[in-house]
Amino acid sequence: MLEEHAKLMTVLHEAGEVVGRKKLQKMIFIAQKLNFPFYEKYDFHYYGPYSEEVTLKIEELANLGLVVEVQEKVNGYVQYRYSLSEAGERFLTNFHVDFPSLRECVQMMNKENARFLELVSTIFYFDEFSKDEIIRKVEAVKAKQQYTIEEFEDAFAFIEQLKKLSIHAPDRSAPVCKA
Repeated sequence: MLEEHAKLMTVLHEAGEVVGRKKLQKMIFIAQKLNFPFYEKYDFHYYGPYSEEVTLKIEELANLGLVVEVQEKVNGYVQYRYSLSEAGERFLTNFHVDFPSLRECVQMMNKENARFLELVSTIFYFDEFSKDEIIRKVEAVKAKQQYTIEEFEDAFAFIEQLKKLSIHAPDRSAPVCKA
């Protein structure tokens, strides 16, 4: 049971800190689409792919004191910052999570803003379609975002960079977490 929690904690460990709930959600979804073994169920919501399971697990980890969740008011809205606590870092040493190349992928994603990761994750959500069909679908479901052609091109290039980095992602059926 805690193996799946430890995987989420590993993302926070590799990132150092993630600013924003939406950003964290998108990072886990993108890692999942890159074949890292995250098994949380995602549905499409207002801000793109969203997992209630990720939200609940992060909440549980915060309640256990393993993840630090800091709320701050920014431009009139509440923003959340996530990182591992000292107890979370100690806890993680009890698990060997084998995620080759995860660090590079997480750090690359963490440098981007939530809007961009929302676009990238939405593109991944429709990845069974052609590039032109993906663009049309994203423009339809994300009309309010008004993504430009340049943003789409940047997102597709970013996805290719992530795919190259994650080429050594483990087989999703193989055990990656050992207590």
